[in-house]
Amino acid sequence: MTSFPRLETDRLRLRSIESSDAVKLYDYFSNKEVTRYYGMNSFKTLEEAESLINTFQIGYQSNKLIRWGIELKETNELIGTCGFHAVSKKYKRAEIGYEISHLHWHKGYASEAIKAVLAFGFKEMELIRIGAVVMLENSPSRSVLLRLGFKEEGRLRNYIIQDHMPCDVIMHSLLEEEWKKSSFS
Repeated sequence: MTSFPRLETDRLRLRSIESSDAVKLYDYFSNKEVTRYYGMNSFKTLEEAESLINTFQIGYQSNKLIRWGIELKETNELIGTCGFHAVSKKYKRAEIGYEISHLHWHKGYASEAIKAVLAFGFKEMELIRIGAVVMLENSPSRSVLLRLGFKEEGRLRNYIIQDHMPCDVIMHSLLEEEWKKSSFS
């Protein structure tokens, strides 16, 4: 297996997520505002963060997902994660997911990280489709995706569980040919 790919943008370094990141992940995954539309309950223990890191590492080793830690170049602070899950090499598709610590919202970091991850997906992984599911109420995330060229495909009813309640999501997608025509390809 090749080493974990590192990506860089003007302000960000995207790198592997290590066990030493558990406290930082716990800090923002235990915040209800961050997990409100995430499809999982807020963390109650540090062990949940450690388990998530383990899931990311095992998923990468088995080619089922790739999740980068989003680190500020200026301070080396981990502020979120971004990456692909539901990877299908056969069908050349994956779904993207991301979150940013609430302390760093509204600064363009999510868009910056997603652009780098999209480029990696289309160029290096040779994907032809990248999907994203977003809860209906999560208008900030939906806006980010639409600005990046994603198209809304439709509503998936009771698709995820959040706080023990089934929730509808909107499926979005970006095709390789659409990405190539965009200003950020």
